[in-house]
Amino acid sequence: MSKMRIAELDAETHQQRQKNLLDANKSVSKSRRKWMVKDYLPGQVTYNLGEYPQRFSIEPTTYDIELLTEFAKHNVGLIQIHEEWNDPLRVLGADKFTSHDEEGFRHFIKLVHSLGMKIIPYISTGFFDIRDPDFREEWAIRAASTSGDKIQKSVQLFYQYAHCSPASPGWRAYLLPKLERILDEYEVDGLYDDLGYDSLANATQPKSHISPGIETIEHDAALEDLLGIVHGMVRSKGGIFKVHRQEATIPLSEIPVYDYLWVGESVGSLDHLREATKDFSPYVVPCPDMREVKIEKEDDFYLHTIPYLRFPLRVDGRPMTGERCMVSGIKYDEPWEKEAVNAHCHRIHNYYINHPDGPYIYGWWDSSFARPEARRRWFYYFDLYRPMVSEGSWVWIEVQESKLFKGDIPDNLVVTLFVNENTYLVLANYGKSPVSISTTWSWKDRESEAKGQSWTVPARRLKMLQRI
Repeated sequence: MSKMRIAELDAETHQQRQKNLLDANKSVSKSRRKWMVKDYLPGQVTYNLGEYPQRFSIEPTTYDIELLTEFAKHNVGLIQIHEEWNDPLRVLGADKFTSHDEEGFRHFIKLVHSLGMKIIPYISTGFFDIRDPDFREEWAIRAASTSGDKIQKSVQLFYQYAHCSPASPGWRAYLLPKLERILDEYEVDGLYDDLGYDSLANATQPKSHISPGIETIEHDAALEDLLGIVHGMVRSKGGIFKVHRQEATIPLSEIPVYDYLWVGESVGSLDHLREATKDFSPYVVPCPDMREVKIEKEDDFYLHTIPYLRFPLRVDGRPMTGERCMVSGIKYDEPWEKEAVNAHCHRIHNYYINHPDGPYIYGWWDSSFARPEARRRWFYYFDLYRPMVSEGSWVWIEVQESKLFKGDIPDNLVVTLFVNENTYLVLANYGKSPVSISTTWSWKDRESEAKGQSWTVPARRLKMLQRI
C-alpha cells in the first residue's frame, strides 16, 4: 500500500487493515516502542557528483540517467547531494551556497524530479571555512578555556571549517537568507544539514552571543531554536529537513527540529550504532561508516536496521576516484598519511588507478575497496522493507510481552511487528548461536516461502515473515 493509495482504499481493504490492527493490539501487551508510519521516505541515496575541488560538470550523463532510473524503478524516494554541488573554497567561481555549475545542477534536479524522486543538497548551520572572505571570527564557538580566544574548528583534507555558533546573531543574519535562497532558486526539495556543532554548555561564549535558553549537557537551547527556524522554513515550502550531528548523537531538543536524522559517521561497530540510536525518534537513516566498520557480509547492514524501523543510506552515484585529495593549487592538511579523511581518499585513488573499469567506490563513507554486491543487496532488502512501512502502518518495535508466541522470547532475539493491510513479523538474532521460537499464528518466510509456526533464526541473521 503506497503513500498515495491510502485515501483510495475500498471498504474491504480498510476492513482487512482494521482487523489486522485489532489482532495485533490484542496480541502485543508490551513493546519498546509503538509507532505509526506517516510521511516517510524509506529509500534514501547519497549521490556522489564529482571530485571537488577539481572542476567537473554536474550536467546529467547517460550514466546518471541509467542509475537514477534504476533507483526510481525500485521506488527510492530521496536523492541527497553532498558538498560537491557547491564551492566552499571559492576556487570555481561560486561559494558555499551557490553551485559551481548552475546549469548542470538545475538539469540534474529536473532529471531527479522527472523520475518521481526528491532531491536535497548539503548545507551546514555551523561549518564555514575560516578563509572565506565573508567569515567573521565573532561568529565562531570558542573552546572552553579561561581566555576563550581559540575558535573551534575542523581541519581535514582541504577544509578549515570554523564551528559557527547558533547563539551568534550575526551568523544567523548571514546564514538564513542564504538557505532560503537555495530553496527558492534551485527548486530543491529541502536541505541536508551537517550541523558542525559543539555543545555550548561548557564553551566560552563571546558577549555578542545570546543563547535563547539555558545551555546544559541535556539541552542545546540555541541549536534547538536555530534548527526550529530552519525546519519551519523548509516545511513551509513543502520540503524535507535532514540533519547530522556527529557519530551516533542527536540534537538535544525538546521539540521536533528535523524530519530525518543521519547517524553513523566515525562509528566503528554496527552493534554500537544500533544500541546507541535505537531509542532515537524516527526517522533515523543510518550511514555505516565503512572507513571504520568491518562486516562479514552485506546482509549485516539490514540485521541492524530493519527491526528498528530504519533502512541504511545507500552511498552511490558517480564513481569516486580520490582525485579530490590531490588537486593542484589546493592546500591540504599534512602529512596526509596521518589525517584519516585524506588517507582514505588516497587509498581510494590507488584502488581506482588499479580498477579504472570498476567495480567502483562511490563516496566518503564507502570502503576503500569496492563491494560489487552492495547495490544489488540494498535493492533486494529495500524491496522487502518497503511494503512493511507503507503509509499508515503501525509498528511494534522490540516486542517484549505478547500472545504471538508459545513461551518466552529467547535472549538476543528482537521481534518487531509491522501491521497494515498485511501483517509482517521480523525476527532478528543478535546472538552467537541459533535460536528457535514457536508462533501462535501461521506465517510464511518471505525469502524461502516456507510456511509454519516454528522458526529457527541462525546466529546474526534476520528472518522476515508474513502472516498467512
